[in-house]
Amino acid sequence: MAILKIARMGHPVLRRRADRVEDPTAPEIQQLIADMIETMEDAEGAGLAAPQVHVPLRLVVFHAPGSVENEAPVLTVLINPVLTPLGDEMDDGWEGCLSLPGMVGLTPRHMAIRYTALAPDGSLIDRSVDGFHARVVQHECDHLEGVLYPQRMTDLGDLMFREEMRHYERGNPSEDEEIVSDDVAGPE
Repeated sequence: MAILKIARMGHPVLRRRADRVEDPTAPEIQQLIADMIETMEDAEGAGLAAPQVHVPLRLVVFHAPGSVENEAPVLTVLINPVLTPLGDEMDDGWEGCLSLPGMVGLTPRHMAIRYTALAPDGSLIDRSVDGFHARVVQHECDHLEGVLYPQRMTDLGDLMFREEMRHYERGNPSEDEEIVSDDVAGPE
């Protein structure tokens, strides 16, 4: 396994739509998955998309919240994912990204989604999720479309350095507030 270099905002690989994975069971795809997981864990991230490691393929890895409170996050791999919003209800939440190190932004996301994808063994994954799990999946899958979270923000005044959040004037988020972030270990 190897630690891969993470592309930063502005790199062309982050601006394009990723290509479909033709064979999820191919040895090179299995190696990419292993390398992405190692890279995500080394960076203390909770999610990573293939374009973030300079590979323009439709593949994401992330730690999804457990189904039981206080259960450890579950490592999930999605290949060629398709997302469908379940309703129009949106929620603003703080997000960060390994491709924008040290930054966070208040980003609207659908509160509930359904996603289908292939697992690394080629089997079908079909889940309906809400809350933080839905936010994580939307964040990571945006990378497959060439979209970074600032492009989803409604007010770029809510884009800031993580260490400056203490100065956030519109409600001072509590220390317990979840932040979807590739660049911190938990949660995302």
